Parts: sequence; C-alpha cells; structure tokens
Amino acid sequence: MAILKRVIHQLIFILYRLMYHLIKVDSKVIIFESNLGKNYTGNPKAIYEKMVKRGLDQVYTCVWIFNNPQTVIPGKHIQVKKMRLKYLYYFNKAKYWIVDSRQPLFLNKKAETIFIQTWHGTPLKKLALDMEVIDMGGETDLEGYKDRFKQSSSRWDYLLAQNYYSAEVFRSAFGFDKNMLSMGYPRNDKLIEVDNEMILNIKLKLNLPIDKKIILYAPTWRDNAFIKKVIINLRQSLILII
Repeated sequence: MAILKRVIHQLIFILYRLMYHLIKVDSKVIIFESNLGKNYTGNPKAIYEKMVKRGLDQVYTCVWIFNNPQTVIPGKHIQVKKMRLKYLYYFNKAKYWIVDSRQPLFLNKKAETIFIQTWHGTPLKKLALDMEVIDMGGETDLEGYKDRFKQSSSRWDYLLAQNYYSAEVFRSAFGFDKNMLSMGYPRNDKLIEVDNEMILNIKLKLNLPIDKKIILYAPTWRDNAFIKKVIINLRQSLILII
C-alpha cells in the first residue's frame, strides 16, 4: 500500500510539472480553498462572497477546491475535486491562489501567479518556526516540520493579518518577508457590523444577560488532543460576562 501511494504521488508530481510547462496562466482565473478543501468557510469564503455580491463571479472564473465537490455555495463557479486532473490543471491555469492553509510542496507557483495566503486564526500560541516542540496531528519531527513550512511560506506573495500583533508574529513564525496585509480578516467583518436584533436573539437563546457585553473564548485546536472527528462542546469554552 505504501509503495502504491508513492507511485501515485510521483505520477501526480510528473503530471503537474508537465502541465506547468504547457499551460499558460489566465489572468481571469482564481482558485479558492479553505480548510484544506474540507469545507466552505473562513477568509476565502468571505472574499469570494464579496466578489459574488459585486458581480465579479461573472467576470472571473472562480474555481473552488473541495474534497467533496458537491458543496452548495452561491455564485457562478467551478468545483474541482482535490488531487484530480482538473485540480492540477487549474493550479497551473489560475493567476490568483486564495487559500487559508499550506499547500502541497509539489504545487510550484509560476512567476506570474499571485499567491494570497489568508491564514485562519490569531496566533495566541507559538506557530511554525517559533515552535520549540511539536505534537500535532501525529507530527513529531520538529526540524522537518519547520523545513517544510519554510518551503511552503516562501511561495506566498501576500499574507493577510487581522491586526498588527498578528502581523509581527507571522513575520517570525512563518519566516515571511514579503507583502503583509494588515487589513483585518474578511471572515470577521460580520462581527463588527453591528446587528442589534441578532445580538438580542442570541442572548435570549443562550439565557445571557441582555445588558451585558459577552466574550466567548472557544479554541478549536489543541496540539496534544488531535482527533479525526471534532465535537463542539461549550463546556470546554469560556464565556465571560462583563
């Protein structure tokens, strides 16, 4: 089985390199991927939906990468299954890559392609090159992990940061010395677009004081508690009433 996986990996690599030299970049093609193709979420989703709202999905060919390309999403777009022939084709064709996680190292970016890394969280712990130990998803080789991360981040043209604190940490953690966009996270825009009726309904539903400010701390990742199936449990979160 391991030999078969290696053969398939080498075949994918060869096909990608062949397309790399044969397919021209199209300035009207944009690739989107969130959470490694697992779902439709995060900053890529927010950016895409803003484009749809402005009618730009009618101008650009928007390609979404999914593990399951049957995801119901708005707008005019193409859905492509991860690690298939069209996946390799569009990564060579697209002028823009908009993703929120690292990509496979074999996806070598062309010089004219623009890679926009939106990332997916606030660095309240040590990340990547700043880590001193690693116990994450079965990964234990710290130096190997850092080397692969550095190779990956070296291909990013732009990195989105939600604030200046994150930008400073990202510079160090990702070894990133290119264009940092400290513009806030698109996915968080709704949090500052005050909707008093929505806020009231949430407080009533959760039986929280109407006249108090509420802070919810709900971490989604714990390095030493990696499981394949995540179950959301509010008892593991912290609700502060101010």
